[in-house]
Amino acid sequence: MAATELRCSDADRDRTADILRDALAEGRITAEEHAERVEGVFRAKTVGELEPLVRDLPGAHGAGGTRAYEPAPNHPAPGAVPPVADENVAAVFSSAVRKGRWRVGRRTHAYAIFGSVEIDLSEAIFEHRQVVIKAVAIFGSVEIRVPENVSLRGNGAGVLGSFEVSTLDSGEQDAPVVYVDGLGILGSIEAKPKRGKMIEDLLDRISDRVHGQMRKHLGH
Repeated sequence: MAATELRCSDADRDRTADILRDALAEGRITAEEHAERVEGVFRAKTVGELEPLVRDLPGAHGAGGTRAYEPAPNHPAPGAVPPVADENVAAVFSSAVRKGRWRVGRRTHAYAIFGSVEIDLSEAIFEHRQVVIKAVAIFGSVEIRVPENVSLRGNGAGVLGSFEVSTLDSGEQDAPVVYVDGLGILGSIEAKPKRGKMIEDLLDRISDRVHGQMRKHLGH
């Protein structure tokens, strides 16, 4: 995928709006042009849609230009996630399911011993940017499903078993990142997106920030 096709973040929009504000102050564009271009900034969905709005301005070619989306790191930031679990989900010779509208803690531990654990985050409420799920499957299985608009990373192994995490990049700089750490011993651990499921409040949070930035740049 080309960089211009990546979804732009509100940070990208903010930098573009800064360039337009400076151009207005320097007399490079009129107030009418500024208002028209700022409106385009907050309608933009991709980095490619932002670039034409500032292409003829000097700020677009320096350090203040739009920045391509940076993928989520492969590991949580130091100190961002505590070592102690907020919640434990265990199945011993049984099954356990965590799904629906629930608040995801920063760390969840899942244990499947001769049993199965299902963790479905597709309708969950994310209150933290970085979330860790530690999964252990011994003669059992742990299945994890996430919304399509989060980032997903995995770090683990299977011993006569399997560990499969479908790496996923949200494309939105502020989206939550789910890290799956696991070990499957004669068992299986699988994490992948649930097609068609999105974090609805993520879009609301981004929209609120965008409108706030728009009011700031318009001077309201």
